[in-house]
Amino acid sequence: MSRYELAQLNIAIMKEPLDSPVMADFVANLDRINALAEASPGFVWRLQSDEGDATALRPMGDSTLVNMSVWQDVASLNEYVYKSAHVEILRRRKEWFERVAEAVFVLWWVPKGHRPDVAEAEAKLMQLREHGPSAAAFTFRHAFPAPDAEPSDAPIELGDVCPAA
Repeated sequence: MSRYELAQLNIAIMKEPLDSPVMADFVANLDRINALAEASPGFVWRLQSDEGDATALRPMGDSTLVNMSVWQDVASLNEYVYKSAHVEILRRRKEWFERVAEAVFVLWWVPKGHRPDVAEAEAKLMQLREHGPSAAAFTFRHAFPAPDAEPSDAPIELGDVCPAA
């Protein structure tokens, strides 16, 4: 069993303030999608405020939402993101969020029990943006195994097509 867990950060720049009519359906689905994540196999932890989500936390600017969580492994997170009801919300992201040319999603391994803070996560996102995928900061498309994975472990292959596109 690995001594590492998978951390993820994704950010989104809102088209309108969170309390606007444009964002209403996104907000209406937050509790349901967060509960789905927490009930998903492999879920470990997620960043949240006293309100139960992370929408009040704006460390990267007033219009930028942050979502950060820790999972048992890449496969567990991938299953939740692309093969659960979460994908319905992902498909609608263009309704609520600005298109961004640079990376808005990053994965990295953390020691089991470590809960990353936003500064660590933002540094990983910047590392990915500046240097591309590496064992230190990567994506689903270019995923890396945990640092203590056996060399004989099969490579992580999740495919190239995002089912939410």
